[in-house]
Amino acid sequence: MTTVLGIDLGTSSVKVVLADPTGGVLAQSTKEYDVVRPHPGWAETHPETWWAAIRAGVVDVCRRQPARSLPAGVGLAGQMNGVVLCEESGVPTRPAVLWPDSRAEAQLSAYLSLPNERVRRLGSPLSPGMAGPILAWLAEQEPDATGRARHAVQPKDWMRGRLTGVFRGEPSDASATLLFDVVARDWDREVATHLGIPSELLPELDPHSGTIAGQLLPVVAEELGLPAGIPVAAGAGDTAAAAFGTGLVDVGDVQLTIGTGVQIVTPVAPPTEATLPAQPSPIHLHRAATEDGWYAMAAGLTGGATLSWVKDVLNTTWDELYASARHPPRLDDPIFVPHLVGERTPHLDSRLRGSWSGLNARHDRITVLYSALEGVAFAVRDGLDALAGTSSASHPLRLAGGGTTSPAWRQLLADVLDRSLDAVATPAASVRGAALLGSLASGLITASDLAEVARPTLMRVADPTLRVDLLRERRAAYHRVFSALRPPNE
Repeated sequence: MTTVLGIDLGTSSVKVVLADPTGGVLAQSTKEYDVVRPHPGWAETHPETWWAAIRAGVVDVCRRQPARSLPAGVGLAGQMNGVVLCEESGVPTRPAVLWPDSRAEAQLSAYLSLPNERVRRLGSPLSPGMAGPILAWLAEQEPDATGRARHAVQPKDWMRGRLTGVFRGEPSDASATLLFDVVARDWDREVATHLGIPSELLPELDPHSGTIAGQLLPVVAEELGLPAGIPVAAGAGDTAAAAFGTGLVDVGDVQLTIGTGVQIVTPVAPPTEATLPAQPSPIHLHRAATEDGWYAMAAGLTGGATLSWVKDVLNTTWDELYASARHPPRLDDPIFVPHLVGERTPHLDSRLRGSWSGLNARHDRITVLYSALEGVAFAVRDGLDALAGTSSASHPLRLAGGGTTSPAWRQLLADVLDRSLDAVATPAASVRGAALLGSLASGLITASDLAEVARPTLMRVADPTLRVDLLRERRAAYHRVFSALRPPNE
């Protein structure tokens, strides 16, 4: 049996699958690790922590299949917007800085001093958790670690370099860094210089995510129990990989993924100077995992990470938390504002923080848990409303990813979003997309096969119910609380 390996390097876990050439999953493994927060607003993980989890996951899935199923290629996906500084050999000069990190807030002022035309062409809202501001902070605050580095790469690209010995980038991740000109389709090295970033740290870019980026090194193959020399695809950022793995290609389709954060994605035409918004927008515009595709995205920091915090603080389980979504809401129930680490779309404010308000003595545990889910759903609705052309209630919204599998949670989302929801029968969308990229790079499928191979199976899982009107009133109260707590503009 011919198989491929897919690896998705997430924020808090790595997912590994062994799949057939069409992305059918034969074995899957998930290995978790911690995000380290050494100071308020910081988020880091040492890349060697990732590597230990990757190694364990690969060995795990390969042991579940007979020897004849050893993979013929490797495809990759990974969390976006982080920075790994590493030496020529790939040895990190410091822990990786991740997308939830907000230390680089001050570096955004350097972007604001650029001409508006230059900022528009970067294709993303200004946020401290993106690679450009992070790298500017590192260059200024940690010149030793930056000076010893030969490469500044995305997490997935560091993983690929570790597998192949070749440290390069690719467009789906590069276009999200605030260092990439979406019209010119390449790094804007003048912006990097303006930010104080040595432009030689920016890696050369492969043409697209399905390109063969290298071959598996013999020493790494022995460590992982894989055949040496098999092709490794360039890979894609996790959002692009999830769209690739679920066949999200038609303009007008919209897909919601709730993982550590929230991504609401819709395919769009390639950008031109004429089609870019006149002013910087809260919407992200990035390259897709296909050869020439693009997508627009509302990206939120408020998702699974917030719900995980609630679960831990209230000493509950995921099952109990999601089951609380069945609670019939009341107008005087508490309001939960879920922005624990700031927010991107639509608010673009790293200073935002969370709260519970309106608590009274008759509120019980289930009511408080419910309010947390409701607050996250309200934040998702704010992101959806900001994504132009996607607010039509007549067009179902697609659900993908493991953070939207609970039936009760799906129903609450349908009522808050006032949209019917169709689940994509691919719960591990990003890692399936990674496996398909491995098939493409290995020649097991062609680009013309993808439309059929990745065609999704959709199943209606929720329609809006009568509580839509009550939740509309609850959302108005949520916005009043949010406005009262939002820090004033400085």
